[in-house]
Amino acid sequence: MAERQTTIDREHELPISKQAQLLDISRGSVYYQPIPISPRDQALMNPIDRLHLDCRLLAPGCCAICCVRRATRGGRSKVGRLMRLMGIEALYRKPRTTKRHPGHKVYPYLLRGLPITRSNQVWAMDLTYIPMARGFVYLAAVVDWYSRRVLSWRVSTIMDTHFCLEAVEEAMEKLGKPEIFDSDQGSQFTSMAFTGLLQDSGVQVSMDGKGAGGTMCSSSGSGGR
Repeated sequence: MAERQTTIDREHELPISKQAQLLDISRGSVYYQPIPISPRDQALMNPIDRLHLDCRLLAPGCCAICCVRRATRGGRSKVGRLMRLMGIEALYRKPRTTKRHPGHKVYPYLLRGLPITRSNQVWAMDLTYIPMARGFVYLAAVVDWYSRRVLSWRVSTIMDTHFCLEAVEEAMEKLGKPEIFDSDQGSQFTSMAFTGLLQDSGVQVSMDGKGAGGTMCSSSGSGGR
């Protein structure tokens, strides 16, 4: 597989703005420096995370925030903001759970009713976060839909396209390529750099939409519910 340039080269003769345009990333993100979590916020996030792990069925809305406020002694708006930052929320289907980039192409969902009968037939990718002693990091994982095996993974302090690309490239280098690659409609997965990598490798691109089973969530042998 030909090596694909997925990072900004500050020493290259091509201007940074042009490199960012070719990689389909915001020029502002090139200069972005992550703001660390303050010690005060971290002191509140640690008990929030412990309470969430001890009681996964937190009631939605006010009840959940009130429970956490009693455990952390933080204000309602403060606790609510930190819970959103950590991704802690009631588990229910929403009209739109993924932030799409308005300029990116969205591909159709290809797994509805499709029997998943073998490894390397369908790979899927999703993002989550891991709480750390100081803040958190994002985790991207590539999973074989049939075997549920984690094929590769990457962590990053910012949720961009590059660490997702690196995880997919590693999986393909080690295991070949799938017939179909499924993801949600997040801007990382709809970017030209990401879909271009898949299409250049001859992989069909599938993206979850309304009524789809959800990436890496189906427990049956079929892609649709």
